[in-house]
Amino acid sequence: MEWFGAADYEFARQVLQRGVAACYLIAFISAVNQFPVLLGDHGLLPVSRFTAHVRFRQSPSVFHWYYSDRVLRILAWTGATLAAALVAGLPQQGPPWLPMLAFLLLFAGYLSIVNVGQTFYSFGWESLLLEAGFVVAFLGSEQVAPPLFVILFCRWLLFRLEFGAGLIKIRGGREWRDLTALYYHHETQPMPNPLSWFAHHLPRWFHRSEVVGNHFAQLVVPFFLFAPQPIASVAALIVILSQFWLVLTGNFAWLNAVTIVLAFSAVDDGTLRALLTWLPAGQAAPDAPLWFVLVVSLATGLLVVLSYWPLRNLFARRQLMNASFNRYHLVNAYGAFGTVTRQRHEVVVEGSDAADPADETGWRAYEFRGKPGDPVRRPRQFAPYHLRLDWLMWFLALGARDTRWFEMLLVRLLEGDRPTLRMLRANPFPQAPPRYVRARLYRYRFSTPAERRETGEWWVRTDVGLLVAPITLSWRSRA
Repeated sequence: MEWFGAADYEFARQVLQRGVAACYLIAFISAVNQFPVLLGDHGLLPVSRFTAHVRFRQSPSVFHWYYSDRVLRILAWTGATLAAALVAGLPQQGPPWLPMLAFLLLFAGYLSIVNVGQTFYSFGWESLLLEAGFVVAFLGSEQVAPPLFVILFCRWLLFRLEFGAGLIKIRGGREWRDLTALYYHHETQPMPNPLSWFAHHLPRWFHRSEVVGNHFAQLVVPFFLFAPQPIASVAALIVILSQFWLVLTGNFAWLNAVTIVLAFSAVDDGTLRALLTWLPAGQAAPDAPLWFVLVVSLATGLLVVLSYWPLRNLFARRQLMNASFNRYHLVNAYGAFGTVTRQRHEVVVEGSDAADPADETGWRAYEFRGKPGDPVRRPRQFAPYHLRLDWLMWFLALGARDTRWFEMLLVRLLEGDRPTLRMLRANPFPQAPPRYVRARLYRYRFSTPAERRETGEWWVRTDVGLLVAPITLSWRSRA
């Protein structure tokens, strides 16, 4: 069945399967480390309360039947182990149903986590990882040639990801149209990394060039992913290079990693061997069994049908960003940063063990792992790992409506809850929890080169005022 197989995309299959599996590995380890604290039995937004009000059919998850932190850890460690095996390429050496089953188990397990994850799992890259895992499940094993339908659907996924993001920007804030968006983005993005300060201080002509390059990479290049080779491979290379610049200058969990992996669906073995002459020639794979052809055809047919809604969304006046059109997060709409904020605000949580909360000398700040806090602390690199609490703190500073999780965070700090404190970088009250906690709002900006030479500070901050006045545990009991 020559029409079914894409024998010249074996390297692409290896990158797609192992790369997506690596992102699942990170996601499951993140769940082990963070889910029980954020959403567990004693979490900020317990799963049990969510499943009591949301039915299984609305948000499918095994945790509708039973949840405990122990069960969550078993599921997550099982998923991490399975993902590690796929990264090593072990299931891919068996029959084509083996990697298919492995990826579908990863998909089902992570879907169970995402669908009860509430605001902590509301990010677009959760849906992206789920969709990518489901699609690459049907790439088969080394015993069959990569199915052409699946390779093309990976490109369609990449097209929606990039072109959707480009349209969101053009339809969004004026700063993307007048080419000034990158004057602010490196400073105001959710979680700057060690190079963000340097990127922010590049010349303005460079920032304008960044915006032009972004528009080209997201609005023009995606169409060439479906062109004949080697044009498609060149288009993929442009996407990869643009994503590496985002990796160098920001922390966006596994969003950029998955995008880079998907771009390899447009790179054929022939182009790679022309560039890397030392690569061995591929071996012809036997014809795929009939059952595999039927399963892959049915799966891709389903995905094509589900593509109607995101395709319509691309051309809608009110384009949805990072939206799922079904409860299984298959064939979604993507996009980010339709507008870029020009000022950065940060919420700084403080505690005091003084008898009088009016005594300003008693207040000490809690430091988070990734989000800006102490001005002298240089931003860190965490991606592709995802610090969920830090990200929500960024949305909180923007005026997020749902603040239940933050109220519970303050309670846990007053209780001196050890699992919650381990989510933070430092606990300023190691001996006993504070009497009071409060939250202040600051405006942050990157220091200038002269300011950093003089003070050693990466950030300069200005006090805006109280966001939450001093509270105690007695406040919580009255509430």
